[in-house]
Amino acid sequence: MSRDQNLAVAQSTTLKPIEEIAAQLSLAQEHLEPYGRSKAKIALEAQTNAASRGPGKLILVSAINPTPAGEGKTTTTIGLGQALARLGKKATVAVREPSMGPVFGVKGGGCGGGRSQVLPMEDINLHFTGDIHAVTSAHNLLSAMMDNALFHGQVDLDVRQIRWRRAMDMNDRALRQIVLGLGGRLMGVPREEGFDITAASEVMAILCLTSGPADLIARLSRILLGFSSKGKAVTASEVQAPDAMAIILKDALKPNLVQTVEGVPAFVHGGPFGNIAHGCNSIIATRMALNYADYVVTEAGFGFDLGGEKFFDIKCRAAGLWPSAVVLVATVKALKMHGGTPVSEVNKPNLQTLKLGMGNLEKHAESIREYGVQPIIAINRFATDTEEELNLVVEECRNLGLEARVIDVFGHGGEGGLPLAEVVVAACEKARATPKFLYPLEAPIEEKIRTIAQKIYGAADIALLPRARTDLDRINTLGYGNVPICMAKTQMSLSDDPKLYGRPRDFTLTVREIRLSAGAGFCVPLTGEMLTMPGLAAKPAAVGMKMDASGKISGMF
Repeated sequence: MSRDQNLAVAQSTTLKPIEEIAAQLSLAQEHLEPYGRSKAKIALEAQTNAASRGPGKLILVSAINPTPAGEGKTTTTIGLGQALARLGKKATVAVREPSMGPVFGVKGGGCGGGRSQVLPMEDINLHFTGDIHAVTSAHNLLSAMMDNALFHGQVDLDVRQIRWRRAMDMNDRALRQIVLGLGGRLMGVPREEGFDITAASEVMAILCLTSGPADLIARLSRILLGFSSKGKAVTASEVQAPDAMAIILKDALKPNLVQTVEGVPAFVHGGPFGNIAHGCNSIIATRMALNYADYVVTEAGFGFDLGGEKFFDIKCRAAGLWPSAVVLVATVKALKMHGGTPVSEVNKPNLQTLKLGMGNLEKHAESIREYGVQPIIAINRFATDTEEELNLVVEECRNLGLEARVIDVFGHGGEGGLPLAEVVVAACEKARATPKFLYPLEAPIEEKIRTIAQKIYGAADIALLPRARTDLDRINTLGYGNVPICMAKTQMSLSDDPKLYGRPRDFTLTVREIRLSAGAGFCVPLTGEMLTMPGLAAKPAAVGMKMDASGKISGMF
């Protein structure tokens, strides 16, 4: 299905009033703050009112390493939620808000596809309810107040040791490294800086990990700006920015409620990238969904090696959550690429490379088992897949001791996901929530990085470059040695080399620097050539987007 066909499904779907969607979850009207007819924010008070109800079952959807062929993880998440509803379950989905950078770049929107989308898709992929704009504004308010305090001599902050950068929600490689403060004595203090995409902002991570307004202010206060001339840490609290930042974010704290193509309630809130940040929707939205539904389907960004690991070791640890089932999404196309087929040939049958590519799936399944959970494999069917290929994947999964189901939620919505939903319900009924994290927080940071690299990526060892060693010593001196790890790594490979498909072995994971996100409560080791500000392709998706005189959009998402 093309972008225009995908958009046609969304535009031809008659949306129910948001009040009807809320009623399906028994959400009181008094807690709804409508944004038009089809979307609304939910007041934080709704969480307290639902506290007496037992929480629902949490289902995590993750995937093998993504490829240019596309895996459809979000589509599967939404389709599974719709399938559960078709089984008569009180179900909802809880997913992230898309970043506009990828929407206008190559990746496209983040609302699913075909008959398994969250709607109104055009709004969600663009400005939505303004949450990402609020994160951008709060982030840059801190930048402005920091530079203002520097200009007026109100803070001892060494310009050579400033760690805080600016943010914007767009792919713009020209802003990765800049010089600011030029133009004379009254224009500020000249120094080098740069921009990160908003999804990589620590403010975004804080929004998604906070428990409420008081915790938000406390986390914002701990943001590390840089270091003084004497090497002392300088935080956001020292430029008196946190309260003003929290005021900007007060509405962004509230989860957003929308609906799927089939009218299933959907919480869409928060948007950290999975290859840079922790890649999960907000804790507030997930908790609220669990208090109002019996089954909540959520996802974690990119492959399990990134978003999945962070879902367990960062989000679940912070929120006191644990999934009752984990679904691992794979496609015939992606498995063939991991087995050596070039992207230009993935639509052609190739049983040999398909079988070789199963190594990638096998490693992710092993990683999920590290957390004491048995994964369920969802084989997301594409029109070019042959029965022989699909049967091979099912058989190979069976040989690995994995239960697999072929689904077509893209073409058939919830109906196409019923085989998966039935297995998920059975798994949830048998599940016992027994948290088993990959590493203890009190372990040294270097050892935590090594544990992730070896147990989740399959690395032989890690190598910390001199900058990373310096960063590590400073983090330990500041007293943050006991925080979780949020790896920044390519999503395309289990290794730190995006060209290494399949299941790489005997490689060394190289860490070039380690950034402390004291407010979010984790540290970020940067590996390989990982960038926190993407660039646009030679022909970005924005080039093909059109809007006619009546306002109708085409060529989008």
